[in-house]
Amino acid sequence: MVTLAQSNCIIEAIFARGRELGCRPLSIVVVEPGAKVKAFQKEDGSAMMRFEMAYGKAYAALALGRSSSLVRVRTEERPLFMQYLIRASDDQIFPEGGGMLIRDKDGEVIGAVGVTGDTQERDEELAAHGIHGAGLKTDEDCKNLGSKVRLEN
Repeated sequence: MVTLAQSNCIIEAIFARGRELGCRPLSIVVVEPGAKVKAFQKEDGSAMMRFEMAYGKAYAALALGRSSSLVRVRTEERPLFMQYLIRASDDQIFPEGGGMLIRDKDGEVIGAVGVTGDTQERDEELAAHGIHGAGLKTDEDCKNLGSKVRLEN
């Protein structure tokens, strides 16, 4: 599973890139498989509910085995189905871009990251940047490894 050192590296890389891009205050959570929190940090000025949003994005990625932006698309395509899944998760799934699976060098899922604070597109871009900053892989990086990777619904 994702280590504390890797988790902190992901978070630091995202904060650094967010400052370079002039992002609004960010909040980032890294979770292990099973959605157990490994690390969380919130920049000064972040809104109160940012932990819940970041966690919900990471939870969505783990729960459905794809990025939370694909979960958002699925919610638009099949609202009744997704409404059921969201309720079944005790409302922990947050179908908004910014949550990504974290994979090791072999393509195995070792956790997920959730980023919130800017646009969902920017949050997702930052999530990938953080994963790469820790020397780990995203779904896109693993599409040719033979692992079961969801790049579309």
